[in-house]
Amino acid sequence: MRKLLLRLVIGGLFALFGLINYYSSTDVNPVTGEKQRVQLSPQQEQVIGLQARGQMAQQHGGLYPDEQLQAYVDAVGEVLVSETSARQSPYQFDFYLLRDAETINAFALPGGQVFLTAGLMRRLRDEAQLAAVLGHEIGHVVGRHGAEHIAKQQLGVSLVNAVGVAASDDYGGGRNAAAIAQAVNQLLSLQYGREDELESDRLGFQFMVEAGYDPRGIVELMEILASANGGGGAPPEFLVPTPTPAIAPRSWNR
Repeated sequence: MRKLLLRLVIGGLFALFGLINYYSSTDVNPVTGEKQRVQLSPQQEQVIGLQARGQMAQQHGGLYPDEQLQAYVDAVGEVLVSETSARQSPYQFDFYLLRDAETINAFALPGGQVFLTAGLMRRLRDEAQLAAVLGHEIGHVVGRHGAEHIAKQQLGVSLVNAVGVAASDDYGGGRNAAAIAQAVNQLLSLQYGREDELESDRLGFQFMVEAGYDPRGIVELMEILASANGGGGAPPEFLVPTPTPAIAPRSWNR
């Protein structure tokens, strides 16, 4: 009985410390004004992104071997940062066109490392569509979604450890309970993903408008992604179409 009580006390302390650390670590986003629960500083986010960018590029065949096209991606990305409210963020953005011609995707690492595959680039027809892709990914960085996710993961680990300690016994019950708690934590993480995507949609739309791009490029990009998905089922959850005003589009001649 004493061992059980001791396990419950230690497990409770694990959970308490994890919750206190999570809910006491807050910061105000300089772009969105949102109060966020993050445990990393912007400088730490940038370090993480810089350390991971090489591995990320390697997973997709390295960088695309066309310096002129890479410079074009850089130029569009720079406009979306320097001419919009994204410049208020503390991050140094870098944009990379990856060699991978099979994968149709774009993604961003914490701190400002943004990637676009050649597979997606080939399907874009004008600069507004490219701006829609990069604006969405800039939104992930500015929204600090990576830092928020890491904070939630750390909280999840604390709670999993707490369950494992409190339920441990000589028959492996603690291991099973911890595994179940880990699975629940993963499901909770998945639920937050859609909120991040929606906020990135909103921020990407905002950056496009501020930079003077035709925001109809977002809807056109959704059509491209739906076509890439084979036209069956729901399109990839990359951007959500938004009602847009008519703005003269910038052309892209490759």
